[in-house]
Amino acid sequence: MSAWEFWIDVGGTFTDCIGVDPDGGWHRAKELSSGRIKGRIGAGSEPAVIFDSLRANDPDDFWQGWNFTLLAADGTVVATSQVIQSTQGRLTLDAPLPNIPAEHAAYELDCHLESPVVCIRRILGLGLLATLPPLSVRLGTTRGTNALLTRQGAITAWVTTKGFGDVLRIGNQARPKLFDLHIRKPETLAPFVLEVDQRTAADGSVLQSMNEATVRRALLRLKQDGVESLAVTLLNSYVNADDEITLGQLAKEIGFTNVSLSHEVSPVIKLLSRGDTTVVDAYLSPVLHDYTRTITQQLGPHAEQLRLMTSAGGLVQADQFQGKDSILSGPAGGVVGFARIAEAAGFAHAIGFDMGGTSTDVARYDGTFEREYETEKAGVRIAAPMMAIETVAAGGGSICGFDGVKLTVGPTSAGANPGPACYGQGGPLTVTDINLFLGRLVPDALPFTLDQNVVQQRLQTLTKEIAAQTNRPLSEVELAEGFLQIANHNMAAAVRTISVAKGYDPAEYVLVSFGGAAAQHACAVAEQLNMKAILNHPDAGILSAVGMGLADVSRFATQGIYQPWSEATAQLGVDVFRTLADQATATLAAEERISPERIHLSGTIDLRYQNTDAYLTVSFDPSQPRACVELFHRQHHQLYGYETPERNVEVGQIRIEAVGQTSHALDRSRVVAGNQPQPTATTPMIIRGQTTLVPVYRRGILQAGDTFSGPAMVLEDYSTTVVDCGWQARVLLGREILLERTDDAPPERATDTATSHESDPVRLELFNRIFESIATQMGVTLQRTSCSVNVKERLDFSCALFTADGNLVVNAPHIPVHLGAMGETVRNILLQHTDIQPGDVFITNDPYHGGSHLPDVTVVTPVHDDASDELLFFTASRAHHAEIGGLTPGSMPPFSKSLAEEGVLIRSFKLFVAGKAGWQQLRDTLASGTYPSRDIDSNLADVHAQVAANQQGVRDLRRIVATYGRDTILSYMQHIQTAAEQKMKSALAAIADGDYHFEDQMRLASNVTACIRVCIRIQGEQATIDFTGTDP
Repeated sequence: MSAWEFWIDVGGTFTDCIGVDPDGGWHRAKELSSGRIKGRIGAGSEPAVIFDSLRANDPDDFWQGWNFTLLAADGTVVATSQVIQSTQGRLTLDAPLPNIPAEHAAYELDCHLESPVVCIRRILGLGLLATLPPLSVRLGTTRGTNALLTRQGAITAWVTTKGFGDVLRIGNQARPKLFDLHIRKPETLAPFVLEVDQRTAADGSVLQSMNEATVRRALLRLKQDGVESLAVTLLNSYVNADDEITLGQLAKEIGFTNVSLSHEVSPVIKLLSRGDTTVVDAYLSPVLHDYTRTITQQLGPHAEQLRLMTSAGGLVQADQFQGKDSILSGPAGGVVGFARIAEAAGFAHAIGFDMGGTSTDVARYDGTFEREYETEKAGVRIAAPMMAIETVAAGGGSICGFDGVKLTVGPTSAGANPGPACYGQGGPLTVTDINLFLGRLVPDALPFTLDQNVVQQRLQTLTKEIAAQTNRPLSEVELAEGFLQIANHNMAAAVRTISVAKGYDPAEYVLVSFGGAAAQHACAVAEQLNMKAILNHPDAGILSAVGMGLADVSRFATQGIYQPWSEATAQLGVDVFRTLADQATATLAAEERISPERIHLSGTIDLRYQNTDAYLTVSFDPSQPRACVELFHRQHHQLYGYETPERNVEVGQIRIEAVGQTSHALDRSRVVAGNQPQPTATTPMIIRGQTTLVPVYRRGILQAGDTFSGPAMVLEDYSTTVVDCGWQARVLLGREILLERTDDAPPERATDTATSHESDPVRLELFNRIFESIATQMGVTLQRTSCSVNVKERLDFSCALFTADGNLVVNAPHIPVHLGAMGETVRNILLQHTDIQPGDVFITNDPYHGGSHLPDVTVVTPVHDDASDELLFFTASRAHHAEIGGLTPGSMPPFSKSLAEEGVLIRSFKLFVAGKAGWQQLRDTLASGTYPSRDIDSNLADVHAQVAANQQGVRDLRRIVATYGRDTILSYMQHIQTAAEQKMKSALAAIADGDYHFEDQMRLASNVTACIRVCIRIQGEQATIDFTGTDP
């Protein structure tokens, strides 16, 4: 290598950088993504001269030209100046500060450079006035994601076929904030919409030609209105793109510099997802192009190459980096990084656990990268290849608080500014602060000094608030350990989503911890998942940056087939594969100058059962095209719990990935014999309420083969690894640390004593999160295993947990209208069936006994104690079936006069008796009546999904009973109900006493109107709802 190469990940809080010199040596830097450098005023500082020992080793005059800002204790600006000279920790300012700055006061240095360029200059030791040498850069960035979240993209217009201009605004009926009483429609990314009078049929034939002169005038008006970017999505343009191509040419002639055409951005069926993806691309691409141009300019004239990481895990040239491919740019580097280091250490199956400042990302690797091809990120639908990464709002910056009843951790974050309280900028209490207080993070672990005193003050304030509101005093240690438990649970729940929910056992995987904070939590998270091994790389704190260097360049090509599987379809698939492979290979060869023998090709194909909605993506080998169908059946069974080989299979899309091998390879690592190392120090750590001195090891001096047991701490420049009790650490040949579980006992129970009958704010939130995650996981299973659009896209379903007497404990954030009625259904089953036994499953849609309308089918599963067969809980799921019979298809006739005209009535019966299924009885029921179901197979498939969802809840409930104990679980179910009652009473008490009236009119058949009147009487903590005066 003749020039420097830099691998950089720009995250939400920090920018991580590895510089590889011409001799292959690695150099590292980690700075704030704001580009600001933090410091503390040292002893002997004066108004015009600042001393800081952290700057002592910086090259002379490196800080010349940087802006200096002195900060108050709360993070506000005290004074500003500029550095005119710097040497040996001494900063000379051009304008003296008003007063002598206080020792240890915080300050910041900043300049006009983007954080990647700041890192490069820091590694090279070159100040602002020096020219950078020849270099190349591999970069992952959150710039696109941040622009999407803050809605700071380009002013965009959406161009579509006449009559479809409101499609993106209507969406697919998904309701992300179901319980928000003040609904705000999502802000559209394209405030301007142009409908073009043209129409293409599904087969590509032209039904209505486009008038170019009319379109030109309309585009010109958009330009005059300030539109900066165009997204063009015409109906069926994935089949015939002629009009889109013409529109793009006209827009360029008028002066639009950025035009995204859907047949290029996302050449797939479905106008909605194709339109959303094209709009995202048009909205973000100008922002990203400006960003990459700025970095290129700041790198100077000698920069040789700038490549960026895409969401799919491959690198592209800067001018090829598009908005649709930017959403997971940084996290994708982490996935590549953890997969490659796991392989190098001999692990074929790995789960990545990346905990950063604002969130935690988890992903799974099984020899190939798991990807998603249509998903929702940052609130928008995107149909483009991207790594399958689950994100939870639980990072080091997650805010720890109290809501009047229980503790809270996240989802809000302190971000990079002001940051955690210990950053000294007036920030709130966060997970990072909790780790610092408990001794799991040492004060000098970051590039700037951490303030322990302010953390102590925040905890003291919070303990007083909790004691005042709950009459339950907590010590600061109890409070901190409670926050830590909750954060660990949130992260473990994310891992279950990408493993257990997809049919994979996390115990069979190694947990690869990386990111600045993951190694402090890895042991606790692994214990919750019954994982036995954790791998921690020497560069775990900046592993996403490592992933940039280990990634290859890649290109994707896609084509839809949309035909039933047959011999002819198999041959068509082979032909399409070869065509796409030629295209992708030619693109890589032209753009990256890679010879064909260095390009690896792989293919996937989307398959589904006929008359279902969701595709499964499986690998496609053109030499054995028919093998993909067998693989589809197997994967369907693994994911959904059943397969039906006799059903016809349909083909969706075929995709090709062409990978050009340009990455750096890691040396193989392994276990070697060694010794017990001597710790370099000890540090106090609070473990289960007790302060213990634990040994501290410096990562840099550990040798291959060194072995030691927890509790212990390993310090390095950009990360801290905590080895908990019951774990042994072993240093591998490649200097990775392999943590292995030595204690097979389950995690410590949350007390199975009498204290479980008394609620405390820590365990209340912990169990609230545990129960909620179980119900949510049930919903994930139901959505993935169902076949209907109603469940998969409209999300018209609900999952919940109930006590043994049928009272609601917790529901997932699903359809609210189901929640009250589902409890009635469970209680009616208890009344109607006195012989409930283990293995039973009930089904009903009876509106006389807790049902709603007939399409809403409820499946109820009792959960018994394994030892005594005592009934402990119920899991239940209710889903809207697209067809249940009745006068009209869809089973929602507007003018029905009897229940039979709406569809089939399912009075509650045992679908399973002691574990034995009775599917024929359900089939007979659905085929009965005056108006039977028109699609019984789909009904059965969705009921299969509901049964599977309930069983997921049963397994999880049994798991937590085994972990925490029966009495504790039952007690906290009651505590949660009591807390919900308390919060409702508090909310009512906040409303002034009195009568609140409302009246509305509902138009019925034959223009008859009915009056609905309600009076809500508030008296202290009670509300009486009176419908007197409502028409019968």
